[in-house]
Amino acid sequence: MRNRSHRTIENEDRGIVRDLPSAWPAGRMLAVSVNVMLEQWAEPAAPGLGPMGNPLRAGVIDTQAQSWAAYGPQAGAYRILDVLAELDVSAVFYVSGLLAERHPQLVREIAKAKHALGAHGWSQDVVPAYQNQEAEHTDLVRSLRAMELASGTRPVGYLSPRCTPSKATAALLVKEHFNWHADYFDRDLPRTMRHPEGSIVAMPFTMEINDLPHAVRYGNDPASFVSMLEGALNAARRSKRPACIDITVHAHVYGRATSVWAFREALRLTKEYDDVAWLTNHANLALAFT
Repeated sequence: MRNRSHRTIENEDRGIVRDLPSAWPAGRMLAVSVNVMLEQWAEPAAPGLGPMGNPLRAGVIDTQAQSWAAYGPQAGAYRILDVLAELDVSAVFYVSGLLAERHPQLVREIAKAKHALGAHGWSQDVVPAYQNQEAEHTDLVRSLRAMELASGTRPVGYLSPRCTPSKATAALLVKEHFNWHADYFDRDLPRTMRHPEGSIVAMPFTMEINDLPHAVRYGNDPASFVSMLEGALNAARRSKRPACIDITVHAHVYGRATSVWAFREALRLTKEYDDVAWLTNHANLALAFT
């Protein structure tokens, strides 16, 4: 791990001093990371959350949910890439290994556009917390291989399916030379986690401005996706506590013509608050905190 210079922010209310790396722009209380989820389910599995709401009888394949999820690599990812290019924003695309294997041209286009690639498990129906260590490691290695074959680059960041790692996940990631691991929900800022195998940056991940729980689970409309972000940006202007938050969209959810505008508006709005917000991504944050 390389040494980094840092500066401190003092909280006037309680005298709390927090270290920030020098790469964190001065005066910005909020690091806003942009994440795009490109997910694949292995047949006959389908997303557990879908727009129809009512689950089918046990043992019946949910063809509607399968088709709904397939929109991501077929159309949604391209709409999202257009928005990112228009606004000159760099994101991390978290990609299922199975999707990279089936849609290598899309993954190549993402890498060509200079977005970072993060590993997102082999398929979304396999949650690491359910696996033994050997099976988890096997899936991790084959997902890395698929993404490297598709893009020519090897991911160094990871977010597990359902954001639910196993107890062994972090050590496996260190073993495979990952730089950051985004399955952490307990802090505002990245931190270094040390394991016998080595160190890795624990990246905080926020779920509030995330289209899947926001729209599909809780039924909120796209406008409230933007207004929630605006509230966080306004609050940051009054805060003395630096934090990281995320703008997260799934290619099969807010990659659609009916809602991609909310993603665009969220990015545009964050740029307007450049006195307080640092529009970034997990790859840049991990470098800053390494």
